[in-house]
Amino acid sequence: MSTYSIPVGPLHVALEEPMYFRVEVEGETVKGLEVNAGHVHRGMESLAMQRNYFQNITLTERLCSLCSNSHPCTYCMAIENLAGIKVPERARYLRVMADEIKRIASNLFNVGIMAHIIGFESLFMHVMETRELAQDVKEGVYGNRMDLAANCIGGVKYDIDDDIETFLRTQLEAMKRPIEKIHKVYETDPLIIARTQGVGILPKEDALHMGVVGPVARASGVTCDIRVNAPYAAYEHLSFTLQTRTEADVQSRALVRLREVMDALSLIEQCLDQMTPGPLVPDYLPEIPEGQSVARSEAPRGELIYYLKSDGTDRPQRLKWRVPTYMNWEALHVMMKDCKVSDIPLIVNSIDPCISCTER
Repeated sequence: MSTYSIPVGPLHVALEEPMYFRVEVEGETVKGLEVNAGHVHRGMESLAMQRNYFQNITLTERLCSLCSNSHPCTYCMAIENLAGIKVPERARYLRVMADEIKRIASNLFNVGIMAHIIGFESLFMHVMETRELAQDVKEGVYGNRMDLAANCIGGVKYDIDDDIETFLRTQLEAMKRPIEKIHKVYETDPLIIARTQGVGILPKEDALHMGVVGPVARASGVTCDIRVNAPYAAYEHLSFTLQTRTEADVQSRALVRLREVMDALSLIEQCLDQMTPGPLVPDYLPEIPEGQSVARSEAPRGELIYYLKSDGTDRPQRLKWRVPTYMNWEALHVMMKDCKVSDIPLIVNSIDPCISCTER
């Protein structure tokens, strides 16, 4: 049987952002894949070198919507590593809380879109309804449903009082039971199983060879999570389970994300229990010296790395980030091998691609 090409994108109903795939198919079976990027390039790294260190906090938060807190947090960590700035204890816990509420919203959005692609619209609406509780937390605590503006060099820009803590605990408790039910549906529903189990398999050997990160790696049995392997903020004082599975398929990636949502709820509650009163920023910020530094964090999609080079002025000489999606793209060549055309949107969604922060 002869092969022919199918163009998928750059605008496609199953893709959140513009991306072009040239798929070689034989009948209904995928035999080859070519990924063509660059449709939303914004020159963000160049813009970062034209702004001072404080302005770049705002810029980096606009790299990506769903993991928008991870970018300025990791950027600030790179500056703090270079300048030897010590973040106050309370601020470290507050950074964890902002990161984890974004993880909840990001992971739920991904698994919800998966249900939408399958055609399970009632499940999609149920997931998004539960996600709205997290969105209400963002608006109630940070004043914004998307960009939290929580981070600054040396600490955080927000605090919580007794009323906000009560509201936050109530919202967290309200999410627990619905998320457990959603997890059970994704684990046992015949429609979910039929469409996702055994689809888009990425064996552990390939995951290690390609250096994939985040839930994609952990669903293939790779035990790597920066919060555990190289703790930052207050994670060294918190307890949670590194979620892994071995099935390495689309369903397992969704289940890892849902389990991490449950862990995120626990982590935020631990922060509320352990935090003590104290300052949010240091009393004094030194000048940023000449030199280089690296910082990394566990964004919702996986390991996020920031490289900073300073020449001693108030602007970075070079600022570069490596996002999780950059590492996970190549794994699609393995996941899509001999899959059906109808599975392409599900497999692409299962790596939770963020094109805007990849095409920087």
